[in-house]
Amino acid sequence: MPTVYVETYGCQMNVADTEMVLGVLARAGYDRTQDPARADVILINTCAVRERAVERVRGRASTLAQHKADGRRVVLGITGCMAEHLRDELHARAPYVDLVVGPDSYRRLVEHIERAAAGELVQDTALDAHETYEGLDPARTMTGGVTGHVAIQRGCDRFCTFCVVPFTRGRERATAPDEILLQVRDLAASGFREVQLLGQTVNSYRYESEGRVTGFADILRQVAAVEGIERIRFVSPYPLGFSAEVIAAMAELPKVCKHVHLPLQSASDTVLERMHRGYSFADYRGLVERLRAVVPDIAITTDFLVGFCGESDAEFEETRRAQAELRFDNAFMFAYSERKGTYAARRLPDDVPAAVKQERLARIIEAQREITAGIYTEQVGKRERVLCESPSRRSAAELLARTDAFRPVIVRSAGGVGVGELVDAVIDSAGPGTLFGRLASEVGAA
Repeated sequence: MPTVYVETYGCQMNVADTEMVLGVLARAGYDRTQDPARADVILINTCAVRERAVERVRGRASTLAQHKADGRRVVLGITGCMAEHLRDELHARAPYVDLVVGPDSYRRLVEHIERAAAGELVQDTALDAHETYEGLDPARTMTGGVTGHVAIQRGCDRFCTFCVVPFTRGRERATAPDEILLQVRDLAASGFREVQLLGQTVNSYRYESEGRVTGFADILRQVAAVEGIERIRFVSPYPLGFSAEVIAAMAELPKVCKHVHLPLQSASDTVLERMHRGYSFADYRGLVERLRAVVPDIAITTDFLVGFCGESDAEFEETRRAQAELRFDNAFMFAYSERKGTYAARRLPDDVPAAVKQERLARIIEAQREITAGIYTEQVGKRERVLCESPSRRSAAELLARTDAFRPVIVRSAGGVGVGELVDAVIDSAGPGTLFGRLASEVGAA
């Protein structure tokens, strides 16, 4: 039986794509291996959103190419967004790569591997405006984990000036509701308790068929009705299109986790305009206020992108003030790096010095650490329902779990509790970015 080794870089959409790729290969008779030295096929599923990710993948591909030197015919492939983004230069810069396949070409992956194994250089990066991967069942058992991923939407129509996603994943298109529910039921039958709905602007999901329109709030309600699924998450919503119906569904459905990752990027209206985000900071603040009013105790995380084209000290300070005002639970924080093919790369000068970008990034990170630490300290003494994700790296007697609000909890003395179980824990201490607790049953017994 041929074997495949896969490494995944990037967002949860990439994780979902890896599950789908493994499903395609499993049906063709491939077995997954965790050892690249034993693989007949080595695939790197990639992200192109950040330059650092691209550099890391290039270096990793060079290392993995060493497995081609032992006399076996090993196919080394790059799949995903980086394959699409760098299709014209990837082979020239990495001649040891046999296969370059973009996100919309996975149906042809087995055929492409066979051609590459025969010595042909294969490149298939064409975007398909109609590809929603319907019928390509993911390989849940080959990937492990406790959260199942279902991509309900592909591509993006926003065209933010700094972002490559519309160019690497194409225009926005929705997966049919029946296909979504088929995958969710399959996850439940496979033992998954939590499902994560994925889309580049997931809350703008809209599927129309025979005059009937299904929106994101409808999907939340339909997924919540699936027996066996106890938690529903979704990423990443866009600040535009967060309708009252969606907020109401979040408040009314106990299964929908009370956590939203809501990218802000900048709190300066002039920077937001240059980014082509489509909202003002007042719009964003109003949405946060509505979410917190309707969904009590909701945790809101965000993205900050500092040093974007032309960002002045005053514009940066607007973001710092917003960070202090809104007190996000946590944040992904980046310094702007120009991405080839975007509007910003073509039309806006990357004129903020690298040293200034890094200084601003350091200030944002430090402020967020203090905010997160304060929020986590406020959780001490609370009883939380947590999903156990994996053994703790610190001790076999501990488990890493997550609360409904997506906060990580190290559960001590978790003997008898397994990965994938939902249990009650009492939070007894907090670190800068991690909570610590004990099983509520043990606290009661003590």
